[in-house]
Amino acid sequence: MHDPRACRRLLGHDAAWREFQAVMHTGRLHHAWLLTGPEGIGKASMAFLMARALLRAEDHDSPVGRRVTAGTHADLLVIARGMDEKRNRLRREIVGDDIRPIGAFLRRTAAEGGWRVVIVDGAEYMNRTAANAILKILEEPPERAILILTTAVPGRLLPTIRSRCRVLGLSALDEATMRAALAAMPDAPPPDEIEAIIPLAHGAPGKARELLGGDGPALSRLVADVMAGTAGEEAGYDIAAQVTKRENDFYVFFDLLCDAISQKARALAASTDRVQKEDLRPARLALLWQDMMRLRAETEQFNLDKQQAVLTALARVSET
Repeated sequence: MHDPRACRRLLGHDAAWREFQAVMHTGRLHHAWLLTGPEGIGKASMAFLMARALLRAEDHDSPVGRRVTAGTHADLLVIARGMDEKRNRLRREIVGDDIRPIGAFLRRTAAEGGWRVVIVDGAEYMNRTAANAILKILEEPPERAILILTTAVPGRLLPTIRSRCRVLGLSALDEATMRAALAAMPDAPPPDEIEAIIPLAHGAPGKARELLGGDGPALSRLVADVMAGTAGEEAGYDIAAQVTKRENDFYVFFDLLCDAISQKARALAASTDRVQKEDLRPARLALLWQDMMRLRAETEQFNLDKQQAVLTALARVSET
């Protein structure tokens, strides 16, 4: 499994990295950074590389470098969604209790005499209490402290949080860089599997790893059949059984389905064909996309039956 703490080099984001380094070398670092970009693009890895630069821990094999990797560096605090032990999955929100340790951490003197760094990974998951707690810290930033927030959905953050951060945007990788990133994985798949996954990952290595962890190409073909209406109504239960065979495949299927709906809606909206321009399908597809996102979220949040969720999704797609 990819561990952002252990990332030694982040392919495809040289411009963003140079921008941070240029600011760091001026000695006038902004007290808060907001890393934005799609899911799986490398935001958490970038955050840890930034932390290593600030903490002089770039040498992974040095004592200080090993402390960052092990999560034991006294001047680095990482906040993210915790695990729901009962359901054995990540909790839906970052709550106020998750943010509270930041206050005590920032009141302490840096243990190693340099910067204190806080990473909030997945800041869009902060609930209102957590967001207000972060805002208070941003309004009164302590000396020699840096907050690094990552988010795939900056619009979910309070405008006052966004306005107090310097934004560093990470873009999707091109195909050549994706090939290099996936080939560099410790358990790199064969080239033919990489080529099959690249079009589905939309330039996000993390998404590619997720697809490789399940049966991405097969699920993609299944989604194509569903969108084309060639799967057949009688195949619904077979599809549901296939999609729920493994835990990860359910989420991969919904990701691919939402992608396919979004792509179809954009293609219809951009069409120059007069009949299609007057068609209401783009609007209906946009509503379908919202329904699919809500169905997935509610299934996860309330631990609903996944097979029934897939059957509901198939029925909704067939009606559109």
